[in-house]
Amino acid sequence: MISHIDHVVLTVADIERSVAFYQRVLRMEPVSFAGGRRALKLGQQKINLQTLGQELRNRAGVGSGDLCLITDWALADVMAHLAAEGVSLLEGPVAKSGAQGPIESVYFNDPDGNLIEVSVYPAAAR
Repeated sequence: MISHIDHVVLTVADIERSVAFYQRVLRMEPVSFAGGRRALKLGQQKINLQTLGQELRNRAGVGSGDLCLITDWALADVMAHLAAEGVSLLEGPVAKSGAQGPIESVYFNDPDGNLIEVSVYPAAAR
C-alpha cells in the first residue's frame, strides 16, 4: 500500500536557524512552500519545519525528532565534514540495522536537540 515517505516534519525553535544548519551541515536544499512555510529538500523527499504550536494537529515537541539519513559519502568524509562544521558526534561509527539491511552510522544533534543519524550501507548493498 505505501511506497515511500514523501516528507517528515520537525518542530524547531527557530526555523531559519534550522534551515541554515541543515543547509550548511547536511547540504540540504532550502525551499519555501504554501505561503512561506520552510522545508529542506533531500533527494525526492523533504523535511518540513514548524515551530511549536504552529500546527495544531501535530503534538510533537521541539527536539523530539529522530532521523536516519543515508549518505553516498564515505563515513570518514562525513565525520571530517561534521568536525569542520563544528558538529560534535554523540556516537559512532557504529553498526546498526537500516531498512535495507546493515548500516554504519554516526549520531549528532541539530540545534534543537533532534537526534540525527547519518548512515552508509556497505558497498555491496548499494
